[in-house]
Amino acid sequence: MAVLHGQSARTRLKRPHYGTHLFLIAMAILWLIPFVWALFTALRPKADTDKYGYFSFGGAFNLDNFIAAWNQGGFATYFGNSVIITVPTVILTLLLASMMAFAVSRFTWKFNVTLLIMFTAGNLLPPQVLAAPLFEMFKHFNLPYSVSDSGNLLNTYVAVIAVDTAFQIGFCTFVLSNYMKALPQDLTEAAFVDGAGVWRQYWAIIMPLTRPAFAALGTLEVIWIYNDFFWPLLLIQSGNRLPITTAIHNLQGQFLSNYNLLAAGAIITIIPTLIIYIVLQKQFVAGLTLGASKG
Repeated sequence: MAVLHGQSARTRLKRPHYGTHLFLIAMAILWLIPFVWALFTALRPKADTDKYGYFSFGGAFNLDNFIAAWNQGGFATYFGNSVIITVPTVILTLLLASMMAFAVSRFTWKFNVTLLIMFTAGNLLPPQVLAAPLFEMFKHFNLPYSVSDSGNLLNTYVAVIAVDTAFQIGFCTFVLSNYMKALPQDLTEAAFVDGAGVWRQYWAIIMPLTRPAFAALGTLEVIWIYNDFFWPLLLIQSGNRLPITTAIHNLQGQFLSNYNLLAAGAIITIIPTLIIYIVLQKQFVAGLTLGASKG
């Protein structure tokens, strides 16, 4: 009877309460309201919105605003720019962070804790504080005009990639190092006895075991870097090199704003991040819940 009572108690603890379901549904609806309203606005012609008002359901619904936003905003070019910035940044960030995390988590040496603290503390500094020093540093970093048409690092993809990588590597190092510390030390010790060097231990043993963490971090990093607005706007002056987050500016009128068109542009902008999250949803959730059921 005691065993049955204990099992029933654990069963009750595992089953979410009905009120919890209602709370989660309410929170989901609350988060979806801005997206649904933007989609609703984007599907309505501006003439019908002006006629019936924003808080109405009269008039037609079509995709004209999306077509106009795509053509007028030059989204094809800006999407390409975002890919050029996002893909190398994510790869560099995860690669460098995994190397640093491997060093501070699998080996005991004099400065491993100090370096980890420095990487973590870097995330506490607002990026905007370093805007002026970084701008001046890139401005005075001379390059041949065959490499950069500005003669320095400004107005180049490299500048944005370098800054985004530098600011994101600390968070990724902190997460990956904590995950790698949870892996058994016997794995690398046995590999060392069998003659595997440091690089072989890192690449062939630790890296495959960190795939769930990489999936979760990769999803977050793609979304964060893709949505970055500040650094590209600061470091790139040529309009044809800016990422997608700045394309909505092309839809902004000088004296009058077409909010239906702006809503369509915003929806177009977030479509890639939604696709990435949907495709990697299982890996993302698995990476976030690692270790939740231990013990």
